Amino acid sequence: MSTDNQDDDERDLFRKAVGKIRPVKQDKIHPKPKRRKPVPEQTLRDQREVMDSLLSDDYEPADIETGDELLYTRPGLQLTVIRKLRRGQFAIEAELDLHGATSIQAREAVNTFLKNARDQDKRVVRIIHGKGNSSEGKMPVLKGKVNSWLRQKDEVLAFCSARQNDGGTGAVYVLLKRMN
Repeated sequence: MSTDNQDDDERDLFRKAVGKIRPVKQDKIHPKPKRRKPVPEQTLRDQREVMDSLLSDDYEPADIETGDELLYTRPGLQLTVIRKLRRGQFAIEAELDLHGATSIQAREAVNTFLKNARDQDKRVVRIIHGKGNSSEGKMPVLKGKVNSWLRQKDEVLAFCSARQNDGGTGAVYVLLKRMN
């Protein structure tokens, strides 16, 4: 038997088994299964980074007077590096002046300034917080806040009050971690 005859016989056998057919009339579209909504991972990472970068005003290491020097170092930092920072022997690569800023403005400015400095791979920056001469009670408000905020930032390795000709106790030198 040839394959053409065999195919015809099978077709006839199939038609007899199935019987008469008629097209199904349908005007509806089959619904597609609902896809899961995409997870905005980059947005979530960005939001997490913003939350991590927020500085708390609740953390107060100690009351600070106008003439008090600030000094903070992370464990493991070499003494020679700290000494050079305190002597102002590093080149200042960027500067932020907070004179006239409110605490809220200053906090935002410090956050943005440190992020930009890190993004530009700057290592040593100066933040001028002032001595509080124009604040109520002649007490340095921003000095204590900056002291607190910088201690909370992981990218800050050390900071100390500046030399007299760079602002003295009204400014700090900040040493930042290297970018990886």
